[in-house]
Amino acid sequence: MTTEPAPPLATIAAALRRERQRAGISLTELARRAKIAKSTLSQLESGLGNPSVETLWALGVALDVPFSRLVEPTPPAVRVIRAGQGPRVRSEHADFTSTLLAAGSPHVRRDVYVIALEPGQVRVAEAHTPRSVEHVVVAAGRLRAGPGTDLVDLDPGDYVTFPGDVPHRYEALTPGTFAVLVMEHP
Repeated sequence: MTTEPAPPLATIAAALRRERQRAGISLTELARRAKIAKSTLSQLESGLGNPSVETLWALGVALDVPFSRLVEPTPPAVRVIRAGQGPRVRSEHADFTSTLLAAGSPHVRRDVYVIALEPGQVRVAEAHTPRSVEHVVVAAGRLRAGPGTDLVDLDPGDYVTFPGDVPHRYEALTPGTFAVLVMEHP
């Protein structure tokens, strides 16, 4: 059994402070909008705690920024992320791990992730920022993904795209499932 590295807490803390200040809102207001406890947000801005994917998505939606802007430090000109490395964040509701590979620039809001899933709990995602779109290519295993009414089963090499601004889900149908996820944000 391998141990997951800690989320990039210092990066998350700095990003939350930066984006909250950019938005011109208080800690209390951001906590209210994200529907999380003010004490949780205060801990995260202090570099403490262990934020889940769901908490970071809620904060991203409340701040109107992509998830990636909260977890990725400023990248160097040439960047390599080896398999199994990179900023990983686990879901608290399913065996689902998201690894950010590349974040879009402030003018090109496109983020690239590798997602790893195991059969069992389904990863249910709330709606992301308005007009966001998800693109998924399965690399290994079998995956069921999409909005609740339009789920599709995918095999290695299959591609699906769907609106990210509606509730959607990811479910591994076989062990060792992983895929590349590209998130577009308007």
